[in-house]
Amino acid sequence: MTDDGRRMTEDRRNATEDRPSSLVSGPPACKFQRLDVYRLALEYLDRIYAVAHGFPEPEKFNLRSQIERAATSIVLNIAEGSTGQSDPEQSRFTSMALRSYLETVACFDIAERRGYLASRDLQPVRESGHRLFVKLSALRRSLGAPVPRLRSPVS
Repeated sequence: MTDDGRRMTEDRRNATEDRPSSLVSGPPACKFQRLDVYRLALEYLDRIYAVAHGFPEPEKFNLRSQIERAATSIVLNIAEGSTGQSDPEQSRFTSMALRSYLETVACFDIAERRGYLASRDLQPVRESGHRLFVKLSALRRSLGAPVPRLRSPVS
């Protein structure tokens, strides 16, 4: 069965089971889909969703929702900023993606502080986030925007 209750055909079931969730099906149709930073953001989003599903039920519409929305915002801002706009405009969207990344870091700090996640369980997602942070910062720098001497919260 699919999420909306329809029956899944055998061909469709095989196609979805064989394809990693972090891949976008088909050739990239848009410029942003070819960006490494976009692919890293999608991988980070997948990790966030996987970890957030372990939060307690009372956090479903609070911390879990917040971290999922922030991670989704990273991906969406990368996409929206790459639509052939000026470099300063793309830099603005990249800055919003960086802010959303920092929001996910704060959400993980809260989750760890509340005992929802152990530090060792967070390490892989924090490392993935660090790689994303480095790429986002490099993209912003390449657009000519002054980048404050921010350091990744992981390093």
